[in-house]
Amino acid sequence: MSQANDPRRSTLNAAKLAALVDARWGTDGERARHPFGSGAALVGTVDGVSTAWVLADQVPERSLGPAVLWAERQGAGPVHLVVDSSAQVLARQASFFAEPVPAVWRVEDRALVRGDPAPVPVPLPAPSPPELVDLLLDAGLELVAEGGSLRGELNGLEVARIATGTSTAGVPLDAPLLEVGVGRADRELTGMLHGDLAPVDQLDRVIEIVRRHRRPDAEPHPLNQLVPERWLRAALCREPALVGLASLHPAEGAHARANLRERDIAVAAGERPDGEPVVVACAVGVAPDLVPVAADARAVVAPGAPLLLAVPERDDVPGIRRLASRLVMPAEVTPVPTDWRR
Repeated sequence: MSQANDPRRSTLNAAKLAALVDARWGTDGERARHPFGSGAALVGTVDGVSTAWVLADQVPERSLGPAVLWAERQGAGPVHLVVDSSAQVLARQASFFAEPVPAVWRVEDRALVRGDPAPVPVPLPAPSPPELVDLLLDAGLELVAEGGSLRGELNGLEVARIATGTSTAGVPLDAPLLEVGVGRADRELTGMLHGDLAPVDQLDRVIEIVRRHRRPDAEPHPLNQLVPERWLRAALCREPALVGLASLHPAEGAHARANLRERDIAVAAGERPDGEPVVVACAVGVAPDLVPVAADARAVVAPGAPLLLAVPERDDVPGIRRLASRLVMPAEVTPVPTDWRR
């Protein structure tokens, strides 16, 4: 049984949340208990105002958007999000919303402590030796700087990166190294099995395999199911007019992608035809966390720029538009054609 479907876990979390809220706000007035995944939620009144408390149990760093939408459906105004981790990052994301600003609390010694917003992160420089960059460009790959490394992507899927300091396998490096492969395990495997090949030959081999599957008319395959939001970004960078822009290129948001299976947003920066700079956040699938994570990314890329949320037409849902309108600097949802892969 998954954690999300474990009734015992939900019951324990409901009791935990009730005890935390009673200790902080007192026991006056009734509070209705509700499920929230494997977490818990309460709705009650504070000074006569309907208020929601949400305990996020799974993937807390992605819980702000879902919590605000849930509270909205309950008719609650103020929202208090309770987490065991990521409180500072969530508090920063919450600060981008207009009043009533969601409050973020972390659990500490059976009590609630208000989360202080973390500072906006500064992207790490990505070393880019010309001779290795030329290999990626000559192979026709998209260049993406993220997490302190320069990566080569094919339709949004990383197939190579320039490693510095240590290799993926943890071997100290005296000079930058081009590592080839889809994901950490594949990079290590390619290095072990094909380390005797020249970098350009290693790259050609992996690109041939990926190109065979990561194309619009290919049969379903893991290589065309991974990181679809980055594929969407690659498509829009090639054809920015799909979202009404004159130019668009990949940009780094507030955090680097953890792995290829993690659904995330893909960030880009560009310009409108009149030269106005914009930030674009791409997502595929209904993503309740899109708005706060995208607002966080805008703070890194260009704090004062308009924010466009690029999603396939089928994923353009009212809840995302309502959240987008609640930001201090509201975001604009920009649907793209369903066949954007073509």
